[in-house]
Amino acid sequence: MTNFFTVGVIGAGRIGKIHIENLLSKIANVNLKNVADININDKLRQWAEEKGVPKLTTDAYEILNDPEIEIVIICSPTDTHAKYIQEAAKAKKHIFCEKPIDTDIMRIKETLSVVKETEVKLMVGFNRRFDRNFMRCHEAVASGQIGDPQIVKITSRDPAPPPIEYIKGSGGIFLDMTIHDWDMARFQVGSEVEEVYATGAVLIDPEIGKAGDIDTAVSVLKFKNGAIGIIDNTRQAVYGYDQRVEVFGSKGCVIADNEATNTVRIYTADCTNIDKIPYFFMERYMESYSTELKSFFECLRKNIEPNPNGEDGLQNVLVALAAQKSYEKNRPVKISEVEK
Repeated sequence: MTNFFTVGVIGAGRIGKIHIENLLSKIANVNLKNVADININDKLRQWAEEKGVPKLTTDAYEILNDPEIEIVIICSPTDTHAKYIQEAAKAKKHIFCEKPIDTDIMRIKETLSVVKETEVKLMVGFNRRFDRNFMRCHEAVASGQIGDPQIVKITSRDPAPPPIEYIKGSGGIFLDMTIHDWDMARFQVGSEVEEVYATGAVLIDPEIGKAGDIDTAVSVLKFKNGAIGIIDNTRQAVYGYDQRVEVFGSKGCVIADNEATNTVRIYTADCTNIDKIPYFFMERYMESYSTELKSFFECLRKNIEPNPNGEDGLQNVLVALAAQKSYEKNRPVKISEVEK
């Protein structure tokens, strides 16, 4: 397989722009040929010109039908992901797609079937696996350094709720927010989730409840290897973007704490202070986005399966749907109950 790739990006929103900038400045041996977005305005044109984007189009099929483009990066709205993955696969193009593949299990399975039949490679964008702290945790677990994993604890708290209009179309906290944590728990434990019990409440903004969602949740996971997971989420942590992981094992424990914005401590007669943790996910995880794309292209060059792949995308949605059902039914739900 070639070491140089020609790439097209579908979707130039917030995440799309991150990937585009990384392709242009941080990823070696790639040529960004075209960027598609249905909403091309003067602001996007100016941004594209400043960054050196060679071409903008409103038609994604200019990318999907271009024989020179070998790689498609999909950052468009969720309800287009499965369609574009299938179209790209049929055109024999390898695919990087932001999460989720879809919210419908049958649609995801149909899409993965097309990917398998066409023998292209698919990576799904769970960027937190590529955070250097969480990667180090994974290495400690996978190498056996802490023995068999028994408990994984994840804290994932946003600094402020998104707009209510976003909440209404998000699919709910378990599909929108906690989906990263389902993936992180599976990644750290190295086993699939067998059962989930989720509870939650509206403790931050009553409007979130009126929109049909919750803003605070705690989930307990049972894994096939016997490990137990505990995840707590909130849409609002007033002190910043709180992201922590702990894995306890038979021989020890590994903990990834929040990263401070600097290492400075201020000592006075009254107290010892450190500066706040990062406030937004783009501050906390920016490096992980370039690392995941580098991993994707390295997998293509070595002709190996990307990680995370389509099966990871499927499993994370299954856990999310089981969690939603658990919350609604107020009981533990096995993954087999939502797997169609």
